[in-house]
Amino acid sequence: MKTSIIGYPRVGALRELKFASEKYFKGGISLDELDQIGADLRASHWKIQQENEIDYIPSNDFSFYDGLLDTAYLFNIVPDRYQALALNPFETYFAMARGYQGEQGDVKALAMKKWFNTNYHYMVPEIGDSTNIQLKGTKLFDEFLEAKLLNIPTKPVITGAFTLLKLAKYTGTKRVDDYILETADAYAAVLGKLNELGAAWVQLDEPILVTDLTPEDLVLFEKLYARILSAKGNVKVLVQTYFGDVRDGYQALQALPFDGIGIDFVEGKQSLELVRNHGFADDKVLFAGLINGKNIWKNNYKNTLAVIDELSGAAKQVVLSSSCSLLHVPYSLEHEAKLPEEVKRHFAFAEEKLREFAVLKAIASHSDTYSSPLYLRNEQLFSRARFTNNKAVQARAEALTEADFTRLPAFSEREAIQKSKFNLQPLPTTTIGSFPQTAEVRANRFSFKKGAITEEQYKQFNFNKIAECIVLQEEIGLDVLVHGEYERNDMVEYFGECLDGFIFTENAWVQSYGTRCVKPPIVWGDISRSKPMTVEYSAYAKGLTSKPVKGMLTGPVTILNWSFPREDISLKDSALQIALAIRDEVLDLEANRIEIIQIDEAALREKLPLRKSDWQNEYLSWAIPAFRLVHSGVLADTQIHTHMCYSQFSDIIRDIDAMDADVITFEASRSDLAIIDAINECGFQTEVGPGVYDIHSPRIPSVEEIKQGLYRMLDKIDPAKLWVNPDCGLKTRGDAETWTSLRHLVQAAKEVRATL
Repeated sequence: MKTSIIGYPRVGALRELKFASEKYFKGGISLDELDQIGADLRASHWKIQQENEIDYIPSNDFSFYDGLLDTAYLFNIVPDRYQALALNPFETYFAMARGYQGEQGDVKALAMKKWFNTNYHYMVPEIGDSTNIQLKGTKLFDEFLEAKLLNIPTKPVITGAFTLLKLAKYTGTKRVDDYILETADAYAAVLGKLNELGAAWVQLDEPILVTDLTPEDLVLFEKLYARILSAKGNVKVLVQTYFGDVRDGYQALQALPFDGIGIDFVEGKQSLELVRNHGFADDKVLFAGLINGKNIWKNNYKNTLAVIDELSGAAKQVVLSSSCSLLHVPYSLEHEAKLPEEVKRHFAFAEEKLREFAVLKAIASHSDTYSSPLYLRNEQLFSRARFTNNKAVQARAEALTEADFTRLPAFSEREAIQKSKFNLQPLPTTTIGSFPQTAEVRANRFSFKKGAITEEQYKQFNFNKIAECIVLQEEIGLDVLVHGEYERNDMVEYFGECLDGFIFTENAWVQSYGTRCVKPPIVWGDISRSKPMTVEYSAYAKGLTSKPVKGMLTGPVTILNWSFPREDISLKDSALQIALAIRDEVLDLEANRIEIIQIDEAALREKLPLRKSDWQNEYLSWAIPAFRLVHSGVLADTQIHTHMCYSQFSDIIRDIDAMDADVITFEASRSDLAIIDAINECGFQTEVGPGVYDIHSPRIPSVEEIKQGLYRMLDKIDPAKLWVNPDCGLKTRGDAETWTSLRHLVQAAKEVRATL
């Protein structure tokens, strides 16, 4: 049996790439030094895969920022505004990723969206009428040769032509069909070059094939690949899918002259059925995605081998593969010294998954597969109970009734009550919640965790920072203040640490976007709250000002979606348990005179099924009620806010309105305010705050820039329903850029308010 990996994590086991990139951005190291760190990481990743006898090792799955951005850059899809900066190639690349503000000009970054149903963000390629799609870059080939020099044969990986064109944003009059020939020719040129270099295989990632496809989509796919594959020569082409099944395109994949087809048998609900019903072409290799690339639990060898046995009866050659790139799991358990062995034995991070491939290969070659000691050890592991149950939590969730999910009075009545109570001026200004987590803030938290300072010293530092933050917000003139969240390491990890039922890692980092990494908690049992989590700091901030101060919480769906979930109960059951815990916190905040409470659901859309037919039954039917459960018990004059970021919302805007919050803030600065049209079309009742500037870029927006954005919003939004805010929290930004940007925001709101 042969084995294959779709992709590997790239930021480093201890986030080496993150820290090096950020140092480079600040001028602390040279481009050559950054490039060398990238080369060292790539070499280590290839070698560990080789040591675990992976037969199809990917190259070009490494990126300094984003893989789809790399593909766009490879094919000269660089908008004119970035080319006009006349920067060097590396700086141009980072300008597209992060924006640029300097001597050469001032440009925003490309739009950023969630990568299908994951917490990874991709940069949206922009194709304009002047774009000339052609093979121009060399990264794909450079990294293939780099591995070759190490005596490691690899299969170069690149985003496929169909997914590239479907995910791109078209800024001119031309559309997808206008770019078929030049795109196909550019990919054909890639195959030609790989033939010259002696590559055996190339992997073309086409995850868009697992979404709902129209007949027109399939025609586009077939046109592209009929032309691309006609030029493949000796290099074999693997079309790789993941995150679901390919029910709409299965027959087209079989008919086209691909040499291999990668299918996800973990998230692909109909994948096995498709092979059973339609068979598998004799001239193709089936790359079977059976090692879960998204979750951190060990593989159940019994189940995997059973599927391999069945697939081997349908396909002439089956390769064991990951279900998706291992980008979505942490690097290794090696750096987890504090997790008990009894817990760790159930986990498989990226390195451990490589070992699972090696073990499954060894088991498959054993004379009697099911008597292999390696197999029996795995079977014994899965016979043990591993999750912690709490009968009281289960009973509370089971006792919920419809009334628990309904807030009274209705929105229109609450809105009038709140307008009278808060008496905020039109276009009220606020932030999303967090303020910069400076080195000093992080050092305070680290010192407390390692026992170098007392809890009293730790808290006093946070109180001092909160007091500074309140003074600065008042000085700037913000209308609704926040406490700054200096006590929080992450918007999900913090709450997980405060709740019962989670366990935590030391270094299980996963890339979210660019240099941003998160450390997801692990759901290990039933979830409950044993004591208040945020009340002390919020109440302290409230006592420092006469202005409203928002209590800041993370919602149950986001906490669940940004954690590694259990496998023994449904996501719905876990979400309701978390919702009850957060509900208790909401009511405690209200009891302590916190009259505005923000419950962030940044990841609401993230786990929306990729096929619309599954949206309601499999997700929205419990995700929206879980949020309603959190706030349904508050008084009419308590104002509930929520926040969502970096997703496409237009198609679920009615469901978002049904969350029954009083105010919703959205990411909008990178998406050209597209959300506003959807809001108007559905008669959205909730007050809204589309983000007026992008906090994921280091550039500082001018007053005029923010004013122009507000005027565009006011063309379509009632001034009485519009809030003014950045598009996300400010924890990743520096102090200087944060406070300057907020001053510009408040000044812009004042000037626009004066014209109403």
